[in-house]
Amino acid sequence: MIRALALLSLLLAVPGLALAEEIEVLGLTGTHRGIYCVLIFIIAYAFVMAEEFTHLRKSKPVILAAGIIWGQVAYMASSAGLPSDTVHRAFEYNLGEFAELMLFLLVAMTYINAMAERNVFEALRAWLINRRFGYRKLFWITGIITFFLSSVADNLTSALLVGAVVMAVGHGSPRFVALGFINLVSAANAGGAFSPFGDITTLMVWQDGKAEFFDFFMLFIPSLVNFAIPAAIMHFAIPDELPSFSGEDEVVELKPGAIQICGLFAATIVTAVSFKQFLHLPPFMGMMVGLSYLMLFGYRLKMYFSYQGSRFDVFQNVKDSEWDTLLFFFGVIFAVGGLGYIGYLQLASAAMYDGLGPTTANILIGILSAIVDNIPVMFAVLQMNPDMDLYQWMLVTLTAGVGGTMLSIGSAAGVALMGTSRGMYTFFSHLKWTPAIIAGYIGSIFVHYLING
Repeated sequence: MIRALALLSLLLAVPGLALAEEIEVLGLTGTHRGIYCVLIFIIAYAFVMAEEFTHLRKSKPVILAAGIIWGQVAYMASSAGLPSDTVHRAFEYNLGEFAELMLFLLVAMTYINAMAERNVFEALRAWLINRRFGYRKLFWITGIITFFLSSVADNLTSALLVGAVVMAVGHGSPRFVALGFINLVSAANAGGAFSPFGDITTLMVWQDGKAEFFDFFMLFIPSLVNFAIPAAIMHFAIPDELPSFSGEDEVVELKPGAIQICGLFAATIVTAVSFKQFLHLPPFMGMMVGLSYLMLFGYRLKMYFSYQGSRFDVFQNVKDSEWDTLLFFFGVIFAVGGLGYIGYLQLASAAMYDGLGPTTANILIGILSAIVDNIPVMFAVLQMNPDMDLYQWMLVTLTAGVGGTMLSIGSAAGVALMGTSRGMYTFFSHLKWTPAIIAGYIGSIFVHYLING
């Protein structure tokens, strides 16, 4: 009993200790070791961008870079005469950032895997194929489905799931596949920008408290414009004909519990939002409670339906999560966090937000995310913590979310679809339509200004 009370008192004291002192940067950006850390990060990220060609998983170089950077940080802090606990506080801050993000995403990925295992997405794919739509109609239907699907699932998953439909019906028309995949990348990135669940960047902004859950929906119309403008331009290049279909319809049966798992995922989202809005607790705690829904329902499925050869194992779905992506987040957060602790993010913030102004800086953030993944870019902005109102935070959320559409390598959805297209969708086929995508980018910023400015 005494031990329990002592533990409880310690836990209650921890938040006060954590908030007792602000973390100050080292201010050693001009040193050789500081510049060396920047070089290490650039080299690591070059390997990330070359993943399609080297087949080296993106998590490996950034984790190594994070370790090297924090080793240098510890040495520089020690040389500057700082006590070790100051470095520990900075390190633990980044650990907290990663833990919240990882646990949230782990639950979301587990639910997506569970729905895929229950044939939910296969049934959707078969339904679309069996409708016998023409190329142009299918172009719009797949784009709209991806747009809304990516608001609850991540853009990579949404693009891959609907991309399977485009490949299935467009195998005889490489032109349709190329344009369809560009449309999917645009729809997936735009759809993820108006929902806290739709993209890692929106999730970061929400969890950091820069905006409330319902504030993100002010980006719905700008996001829709971002998707609709390039889609309308590409519409006239789509072949106005019917694809060739096999004679028989494809039949996919949902496994037991499929609909209930979709309902539990919706309940999990409601729980996460409620924890944040009403209890003022981090959203990941609500997601973990939602994971318990799936675990308990999985036990029921295992007890009552295993005899039908439909055994459900929730831990297999956890195992099948995209661990390379989760570990990539670890490397990015710690690498960028280390550079921030040295003082580089403070330097960048002064140059961009103080020098250019928030509007110009936030538009440039979107352009930068077409070259560098939007995750480290947004994490860097949050670490800079510029003094901005809600309109500007929503602007950078929009631009960082949709800016990656300008190039096929600018988002995970584009890179993944290039890998599955069998040469029909390439970097240069996407680049041909970049002016149309830029028109959508400009249009979405203008609409955001008109509606929310």
